[in-house]
Amino acid sequence: MSEIKVLDCTLRDGGYCNKWEFGKENIKKIISGLCESGIEFIECGFLTNRQEHRDGSTLFTNAAQLSELIPQSGRKQMPVCMINYGEYSADDLPECSETVLEGIRVAFHKKDMIPALELCRQIKAKGYKIFVQAMVSLNYNDREFLELIERVNELEPYCFYIVDSFGVMKKKDLIRLFSLVENDLSKDIGIGFHSHNNMQLSYSNAQTLADMQTSHFLIIDSCIFGMGRGAGNLNTELFVEYLNDNLGGNYSLKPLLVIIDEILNTFYQRSYWGYSLPNYLSAKHNAHPNYAAYLDSKNTLTVEAMDDIFSLMDDSERSSFNREYIEKLYTEYMENGSVQEQHLAELSERIKGKGVLIIAPGRSSVAEKDRILPYAENSELFSVSINHRYSAAETDMIFVSNLRRFHELDSSLHSKCIITSNIPASDVYLKTSYGELLNDVSGVHDNAGMMLIRFLIKMGAAKLFICGMDGYSADPSQNYSSEDLNFYTRRAAMEQMNEGIGRMIKRFSEEIELEFITDSRFAKFSTGEM
Repeated sequence: MSEIKVLDCTLRDGGYCNKWEFGKENIKKIISGLCESGIEFIECGFLTNRQEHRDGSTLFTNAAQLSELIPQSGRKQMPVCMINYGEYSADDLPECSETVLEGIRVAFHKKDMIPALELCRQIKAKGYKIFVQAMVSLNYNDREFLELIERVNELEPYCFYIVDSFGVMKKKDLIRLFSLVENDLSKDIGIGFHSHNNMQLSYSNAQTLADMQTSHFLIIDSCIFGMGRGAGNLNTELFVEYLNDNLGGNYSLKPLLVIIDEILNTFYQRSYWGYSLPNYLSAKHNAHPNYAAYLDSKNTLTVEAMDDIFSLMDDSERSSFNREYIEKLYTEYMENGSVQEQHLAELSERIKGKGVLIIAPGRSSVAEKDRILPYAENSELFSVSINHRYSAAETDMIFVSNLRRFHELDSSLHSKCIITSNIPASDVYLKTSYGELLNDVSGVHDNAGMMLIRFLIKMGAAKLFICGMDGYSADPSQNYSSEDLNFYTRRAAMEQMNEGIGRMIKRFSEEIELEFITDSRFAKFSTGEM
């Protein structure tokens, strides 16, 4: 049977879920629990010069910062850190004998192979065990992968990794790459495997590799509770249980379960990770998982539309996340629709010079409906609800810019819908240009409420009465008038939307009079405050 070891990377890969802010005591508890469980390798975080180290973070700027976190004696585990090629210099590392770190993992893309291996050589010369992490291993064809292996043999690192960066690797892919490594890698170099769980294959692929006959020792990466960006990683607790039950492992699960219960579950509640359709799509298209996170955060796209956008991506942009590129692609996709404005003059006549009641779907639209009803029943006002049918009173129109919300509306309501051109429908009252209603404020450039206000200004409205535009709370249950409208996103995204809407309300208040009927965090901006 092959010698199989486990490398836990919770403190490094899991850090994508909490910006690496675990807290000093939690870091110590996680390391202690991993030592107690018998995990052989503990990845303590990143070494990087991209940002300053903060107390309680697992982003380190020098190896000395780990000294008080890692037990100095009585442990059998090997502490390691990762360097992303280009983010840290070998000159900044002390000699291995001067630090608690024993191993360095160097991650690099194919285009950086030669200089990255030179970095590995420099680090190895300082006495560290080197782990060569060939990110997105499926991007190498067989000839390129064999060339890489040949260069790795010359380097003689501690371990060479097959890396499934995007969670797209099927069993046949793993076996193909493993066969190349098994036959051509020097026998004294270990074979590692790092996977992501976009297609729910991390566990099965790890079992496949563990069951393979090999003359090398194997290292399998995992994270406690699967903690990791997007779909997450192989679960440490599941894999070591498999090793215990089937391959003679002697790991203790209880310390891992305590870490989940006392530490990681809190992070999970704040910023979930795990399987999702967007993460599946990013794997299907062999694209960086941050693209899935970006498209999902828009909360405007159906799964089919996301799939279309991934299909439009240029191959050269898939491996590394390019925010400007995906924003441009998203906007171009959403703008790619025809307008239908035969009723535009009629609508303008109904709105021009009049007050307009806007009913957004915030919680206050129901909780404070007694404030709203006198306005809704005022025949002098034109009324529009946003992305939903208002339950307390009928509105003249429903404005919809969100494809998912449009699909949720009863088709009998289409004749009173004003939609934007990104929505493929023809049985509506009016379809106006999506692109003309966008703004340049990050996080809300296609926010439905901001698009509607811009549209109503264009239509000549004299004053806007706004209700249900409460602002976003970190607690999703506080955001909408109906649970069906709730969506889940990260706290940082919520804060960005709140800030962006405030800025836009301030701008609009300089063009048109705004009055908030229900309680809203944005009311102060309508009077010119910031």
